[in-house]
Amino acid sequence: MRRRFWRALAIILILCLGILLYSRAPKVDKSINHDTWKTNYTYVFVHGLSGWGSYDTRYKFMPYWGMFGGDNIKYFNKQGFTTAAASVDPHGSAWDRVCELYAQLTGTKVDYGEAHSKAMGHDRYGEDYTDRALIEKWDAENKINLVGHSFGGVTVRLLAELMANGDEAEVKASGDNTSPLFTGGKADWIYSITTLAAPTNGTTAYDLADAIDPEPSTGFTARIEAALSKAMGSANSDDDFIENDCAAYDMNIDNAKIINDRIETLENVYYFSIPCCSTTDSGKGYQRINTDITDMMFRASGRLMGAYTYTTKGGIKIDKKWLPNDGLVNTYSARAPFDAPQKDLDTVHVEKGIWQVYPTFEGDHMSIIGGLFKTVNVKSYYTDFMCLINEQ
Repeated sequence: MRRRFWRALAIILILCLGILLYSRAPKVDKSINHDTWKTNYTYVFVHGLSGWGSYDTRYKFMPYWGMFGGDNIKYFNKQGFTTAAASVDPHGSAWDRVCELYAQLTGTKVDYGEAHSKAMGHDRYGEDYTDRALIEKWDAENKINLVGHSFGGVTVRLLAELMANGDEAEVKASGDNTSPLFTGGKADWIYSITTLAAPTNGTTAYDLADAIDPEPSTGFTARIEAALSKAMGSANSDDDFIENDCAAYDMNIDNAKIINDRIETLENVYYFSIPCCSTTDSGKGYQRINTDITDMMFRASGRLMGAYTYTTKGGIKIDKKWLPNDGLVNTYSARAPFDAPQKDLDTVHVEKGIWQVYPTFEGDHMSIIGGLFKTVNVKSYYTDFMCLINEQ
């Protein structure tokens, strides 16, 4: 009798597991009209700060692109798109992340460049991706669409800049041993760039402590830094950072401007951005957190970012238009590089060489990739903009 009971229980558990796995398995969305597509270039997804990709073991258990809602990369492939998720340094600088992304895309050894590695005091070469490239082929005939979330947005933009215009200092330092990444002339290898909740012009998250309390005698600065560090997931990490060669440095507003000053908006590339916001105007000069759509980890930082105006050390004025935010990135900053050509999205007239800004997505910083503890289904949202790109 007892044996029958355990056998029956085992069968029930197996059936329940099967139902769960079936419910999470990607299904074909019949509403997607492939007949309207003019292209179907590979989409390369690049994670943000503290993120991970398909080369990382944790992706199998918790996919960055989808989180608790399931692996969106598998879902997109099921719909007929060709997609891949890169794995770059979760806390590294935009430069280092670009070098790692390039090596993964080309199936080569990471080369951070002779000039850069010497200036920053780290090894020139990194991991070897020979025989395990992220995608099958990449050149002018086999272009890619780049999609970057958060700091991944800065990463993909800098990759496009180096592919197009190279880097003179690296060519001079490396001579005949220069990585093709730094030689330029490959702007036509990239078809489109899409940024999601990206600190394109930096984020006030890294400036607030100095702006509010430059003399940390009261401990207020420490409390601010603790709240922001928890959200950013990096400032108090045990990783051995080089002060000016990490994501935290690059996302500072003044330093983000330096990066933007060197990045050209390429005439042959389609640009899209999707800013996010999980705050509302209080009517009293500050932003109120919408707790219905904001995870706990972003509420403290979102309140601080939505309450203070100031001027950065480099002279950039942080006024009221900077206050709306997604808990980690200012909505205003996520629209487009300030000096770049830009317009609100018009799906009928999609143009190359100009940033097309989507309507602000209502959600916190992680909502646009599927949410963290507040699950958000963004599958159809992604397939809509991916279809729009394929129709150009």
